[in-house]
Amino acid sequence: MTEQPQEPLLSVTGLAVDYGTGRRRARVVEGVDLAIPPGRTLGLVGESGSGKSTIGKAVLGLVPIAAGSVVFEGRDVARLSGRERRALGARRQVVFQDPYSSLDPTKTIGYTLAEPCVNRPAGERMTRQQIADRMGSLLGRVGLGPDAAHRYPAQFSGGQRQRIAIARSLMLSPRLVVCDEPVSALDLSVQAEVLNLLAEVQRDLGLSLLFISHDLTVVRHISHEIVVLRGGRVVERGPAERVYEYPEDPYTQSLLASAPVPDPDEQQLRRDARRALAEQEG
Repeated sequence: MTEQPQEPLLSVTGLAVDYGTGRRRARVVEGVDLAIPPGRTLGLVGESGSGKSTIGKAVLGLVPIAAGSVVFEGRDVARLSGRERRALGARRQVVFQDPYSSLDPTKTIGYTLAEPCVNRPAGERMTRQQIADRMGSLLGRVGLGPDAAHRYPAQFSGGQRQRIAIARSLMLSPRLVVCDEPVSALDLSVQAEVLNLLAEVQRDLGLSLLFISHDLTVVRHISHEIVVLRGGRVVERGPAERVYEYPEDPYTQSLLASAPVPDPDEQQLRRDARRALAEQEG
């Protein structure tokens, strides 16, 4: 018996996003199609200005859509009422790039984690005990003890702060988490720890992740599928290993050549490859 294909949790079709108004209006994303099944990770990779973070914002409903659709859990997000969007927000969460600015330095970690639970509509609020239990469970899951709830962001390292940001994104039991450059501000050794944590959480909780980064090596480490963006358009897509090992588009090849690696000989080979690609394009 043939297995039926799984319905995507998130489906983006023909997405276009404009910035500015009037004569200064500029299209920064054009004709982008994406699909993320439940429990899978899609990596979105491109240089600064490629439109990758704008797509993440469109998925979260943070920027208006000029054309196309964003369908989450079978519903077109643009057609929902304000109340429906707020309810949907609990199931779509985000982890931002900078662990130093994403946490309020004047609030304890416990306050920061509890805030999204307290601000839910009356019928969806958790009791104090439920919040405390959830908080303790998630702090343990991300490798921090329950005492972390009583401390302030300044008392943690960058990697620990990003672990806290991940815990906060999970407080409302979302189905999709948008990770926008979540490790780019961290040291390489800490990057690996946070990536492994995200992969573990994704697997254990059955989450879907939209993982956004400029680094193809990082994206390959965590993603099932990769989509490569250039100038707001998709230039390549495919299974993560295929795109990484056998990139077809010259732009994808240049991204791979520019990705940092610990081996100096391999890094020199990539520099030579990048130089050859530049000469071909020039």
